[in-house]
Amino acid sequence: MMTAREAALLALERCRRDGAWSGAAIDSILKKQTIPPRDAALASQLCIGVLQNSSLLDFYMDCFCKGKLEPKLRDILRLGAYQLLLLDKVPDHAAVSECVELAKRQNLSRASGLVNAVLRKLAANRDQLPQIPGQGSAGYLSIRTSHPLWLCEKLSEQRGYRFAEAFLLANNETPSLDIQVNRLKISSADYQALLERQGIEFRTDAQLDGCLSLKGGRVTELPGYAEGLFYVQDKAARCAVEIAGAAPGMRVLDLCAAPGGKSFSAAIAMRDQGGLIACDIHEKKLSRIREGAERLGITGIVCQANDARNYRRDWDSTFDLVIADVPCSGFGVIRKKPEIRGKRAEEIAGLPQIQYEILKTAARYVKPGGTLLYSTCTVLREENDAVVEQFLTEHPAFSATAFTVCDRHSENGMFTFWPQIDGTDGFFTAKLKRTES
Repeated sequence: MMTAREAALLALERCRRDGAWSGAAIDSILKKQTIPPRDAALASQLCIGVLQNSSLLDFYMDCFCKGKLEPKLRDILRLGAYQLLLLDKVPDHAAVSECVELAKRQNLSRASGLVNAVLRKLAANRDQLPQIPGQGSAGYLSIRTSHPLWLCEKLSEQRGYRFAEAFLLANNETPSLDIQVNRLKISSADYQALLERQGIEFRTDAQLDGCLSLKGGRVTELPGYAEGLFYVQDKAARCAVEIAGAAPGMRVLDLCAAPGGKSFSAAIAMRDQGGLIACDIHEKKLSRIREGAERLGITGIVCQANDARNYRRDWDSTFDLVIADVPCSGFGVIRKKPEIRGKRAEEIAGLPQIQYEILKTAARYVKPGGTLLYSTCTVLREENDAVVEQFLTEHPAFSATAFTVCDRHSENGMFTFWPQIDGTDGFFTAKLKRTES
């Protein structure tokens, strides 16, 4: 039977070697192995924790271990260092001995002595670890929070050092699991009663009916999953749909719909009355939206494969609401997908142009008096405010519209949610109106 540490190590290897998402990697491994629930939870925690703190762990490890380490050996040392330095519930002797055995089982017996020595030194010096250099600088933040230096520099420049520090630290916290009650099938109060009967803890949102936050757990094992009583969606994304103002009888287009949360929220706000076209460039992703809509009992969603940058004449000026949740760098969801922090600046340099092209195309589908919603799950100005500002300058038929949702107000029609402030994903949204004429 695979141990928790073996499962975590295998998931880390898949993330590093194959570019797999951590959540999908660890879930796939746990489904194929017979691992007790407690060990499965530890495996997930170890995998995510190492990814969230890799630069910090490397800094301390390198203080006691000189020379180049092969990738798998470094992963094993990171697992041990994470348990010793950042996890209270694992005894030192267990963290050290388990990682030594792990090295042996991974055909790294020649390095087991190194693993033992480095981890023992870390444990012995835990209360007097070397200081991270450059406190108050982007370099310090990069090591302390395990984010790329270029991102720490950019956020410090755009938002200020203290704000950037709070955001980066929040990315290393465990997020809640936000679910939205399917009010087409059950009231929020009745679903809450269902959770209470099963002893599942949750938090409600005072302003957003049906938005519940849980500590975590397997989504498919929550009550009412098979019956379609809820769907998973972060509060910020749900707020974006509320801002858009979807209503019964509307004709709505969701241009970049996968994985489907905004389409589902809009359809529920419309009481499944009207027409909603959900698009994605990949047919495989559309099948998941169809399956989700069927589970939720939503009949008004039609899925179509479509490249959001390509103009369709038959859609010109025909929609009351167009949602353009465009592809982005994803830096607002690092706490859920810690491997995103490994992106290089050059990888995302071309995104603002793609985002602008999608926004321009989306605007052509909005009928006079209609609404265009632009959103991303990132926090970088060049992907958010700058794209919208350029669009408004070049498209005088559109104007930004002030809005208030969940006690959040925007005079200029643009708003960014922040994890350290709002407890949500980092998320940007802008509400744009087309003039009547």
